[in-house]
Amino acid sequence: MGKFLVAGVTQIETIVRVDKIPVSFAPMTSAIDSIYTAMGGDAYNESLALKWLGDDVVFMSIVGRNQDLEMINPPDRKITLSTEYIIPQMNDTPTEVVLYDKERRQQIFEDIKDLRDNSYDMSMVPPIAENCDMVVLANANFCRPFVKVAQEHDKPVAVNIRYYDKEKEKYNADFLDSAKVLYFSDDTLTEDPYDFIDRMATTYGTEIIILGQGSEGLMLYDKSQNLRIHYNTVKTNEVVNTIGAGNALFACFLHYYMETGDSVNAIKNALLFASYKIGYMGTSNGFMTTDQLEQWRNLIWGIK
Repeated sequence: MGKFLVAGVTQIETIVRVDKIPVSFAPMTSAIDSIYTAMGGDAYNESLALKWLGDDVVFMSIVGRNQDLEMINPPDRKITLSTEYIIPQMNDTPTEVVLYDKERRQQIFEDIKDLRDNSYDMSMVPPIAENCDMVVLANANFCRPFVKVAQEHDKPVAVNIRYYDKEKEKYNADFLDSAKVLYFSDDTLTEDPYDFIDRMATTYGTEIIILGQGSEGLMLYDKSQNLRIHYNTVKTNEVVNTIGAGNALFACFLHYYMETGDSVNAIKNALLFASYKIGYMGTSNGFMTTDQLEQWRNLIWGIK
């Protein structure tokens, strides 16, 4: 069991299934079981996945002053996250609406409210960082001070950059410089993926880079193993909704990488974990158990 400090955004997510993107105008569209609303956010979803896999997780985030924290842990979910370090200090909780279609296209509308104007109370972070194995961060502004704390306590840092924008790379420099593990999505990538990984690795000296490529799979870079390889997706479930798959993949990778130190074993488990996740509605539903992961891994790649 690993011990993770996870810091990042919590938001209210509404997911809407549509026939196709772009959406054609209609005054009214009625479809049963096509709209789903729940708590979400990259770091929130990663915390849930790590907890599901048996890890000890301290989740640190900020939400709206009037946010009902009971929404963090709906009654029908088998696991719970502590809300002790989720601070209700913003004017409102960030909100996101995601439209998706059967071709796995997405259109996202994001409202981060006053997130950029808020900071986290760092006074309670150092003792928790001292007792964790890894610090997992989103690249939100309020997460920047966590980088320094992790370095002061000699803890490895993993960062989910989410959507990469070359024009904004300089604003992420502190995260990129400090991370042992980086996760990117290629949704907004405009350069060749191999060139992108080589540039990131050369510029920042990152040990592990994961580049999610949606239905095409992913690329894994491991500096210590001199490895840069593409993996196709695997199928364990019918696709219902791919939203949150990247968060699930990243969390599962970190769980097994910290447990074994083997990036290839970890990424294969992560591919399985994400492939099962997309068979469920909602970003925080549909997690495989460790026993299921072992069974599927042996079935697809053989017993190691």
